[in-house]
Amino acid sequence: MGKINRQLLSLGGITLLTLGLAGCASKPSSAANTKTINVVFYPNESAKSFAGSRTALQKTIEKATGKKVNLQTTTDYNVAIQAIASGKAQLAYMGANGYIQANHISKQVKPFATLSDANGGLKNATYHAYLMVQKKDAAKYVQDGHYSLNHIKGERISYVSNSSTSGFLVPLSEISREFKIKNTDKLTQSGGFFSKVLYGGSHQGSAINLLKGDVDVAAFDDEDLTPYLDATTGTWNQVGTTFTVKNNAAAPFTSLKGHQIVDIAKMTVQQGPWVYNAKTLSAKDEQKLATVFTSKSFATNAKIFSAPNAKVPMMFQKASAKTKLVKVTDSWYKPTHELVGY
Repeated sequence: MGKINRQLLSLGGITLLTLGLAGCASKPSSAANTKTINVVFYPNESAKSFAGSRTALQKTIEKATGKKVNLQTTTDYNVAIQAIASGKAQLAYMGANGYIQANHISKQVKPFATLSDANGGLKNATYHAYLMVQKKDAAKYVQDGHYSLNHIKGERISYVSNSSTSGFLVPLSEISREFKIKNTDKLTQSGGFFSKVLYGGSHQGSAINLLKGDVDVAAFDDEDLTPYLDATTGTWNQVGTTFTVKNNAAAPFTSLKGHQIVDIAKMTVQQGPWVYNAKTLSAKDEQKLATVFTSKSFATNAKIFSAPNAKVPMMFQKASAKTKLVKVTDSWYKPTHELVGY
């Protein structure tokens, strides 16, 4: 058993027989016979706001490999994880936790690129997970002049998915550390540590649970919420910042414009990887894609990368002009492997 309850991280109950991928064969083909490349996205990157980025990625992959590319959006993390692990999808963009789960199912799932830090390297290739509350309730979480988690016990919480790194794994670890809880089961089920536990299904969904008042505290990350939230006091890098739903926020935030929330805890998370299934994607195609994805032309594609503080963020947001995708291997994810317990 790892530090996080492995039963929760199990994907054994999810199948693709009823949640299958459109355009995918019922059985994975061998790499030698693959004429189509299926790319699967998490619910977060499946959002309508990233449609332009997905199309740009499709064109890039088709040009690099000369093969037809099918894009599959999802509403469930586990569908994406099972798709890449089974080989029904050849490529996926995942969080670190999801990659490790997929790799645990099949060692054929391997990472090849991730988003760099502001200097174009891996040293600080991270993003942030948050625990947030509604602005009107923020004062009750202040203790000795600082925001604290001490008052979240007994409240209602929303996670993203039990396969999410920043929306579940890292916040769960932070809460268990803060309260010295060894058995994390009690943090994941209603009526235990929390009076109610919900799962939003995506980072956007978890934020919606908070904004609508269905929970008191919610976990989600910065990268997936920048299209919808503005830091109106403070910054994304500060605890205690007030975030306001943008006036031009797209669905599902259109009816919540002007609503405000505050982060009471901020945690660092390893950037998630682009991965491939080595059984159903040839080494030749993987090498072509690794070269293209880490190229200057890819990093300057305005449909895929958005400039710092862009009003309309793309799938990848630049921290500086040097931000790009860089090559990565499994060994870089050792810290998250240890956190997951695989």
